Amino acid sequence: MAMAGPGGSRGARLGAALLGAERRARPARQEEGRGQLPVAAMAEDGDRSIHTQHISAVHNVPMSVLIRPIPAELEPGKVQSLMETLQKDPERVPPIDVLWIKGSQGGDYFYSFGGCHRFAAHRALNRETIPAKIIPSTLSDLRTYLGSSTPHLR
Repeated sequence: MAMAGPGGSRGARLGAALLGAERRARPARQEEGRGQLPVAAMAEDGDRSIHTQHISAVHNVPMSVLIRPIPAELEPGKVQSLMETLQKDPERVPPIDVLWIKGSQGGDYFYSFGGCHRFAAHRALNRETIPAKIIPSTLSDLRTYLGSSTPHLR
């Protein structure tokens, strides 16, 4: 496998690592009014998103390979709250969704559009990886997000 984008060409090692990565189960936890609404609210819905509710495997994806083409608009308080939660009880923070797209010549591309505050919190804590659910996708899926700005992926 070849890696492109911010992750460089470490694809063979990364692809094998992601596909054979240790999976960790994330039990849903109900929190009782602890005053941390943003994180507690995310945990209460069972760590699901509309795209990954059928995917149970969570992988620790290197931050360096994620392509985030849309600039985030962040609320500093939300990022700070997530940083605190990541340090105290990281299992309460749901994984992000990552689109895995194969390029025309077999390259692997990992796009992330949501989870901006979670991504920023991991980056601020200098984490090398972020828990993610991998969604096998196509160039057509990517065009839904990027329109005519969709790059030619090799």
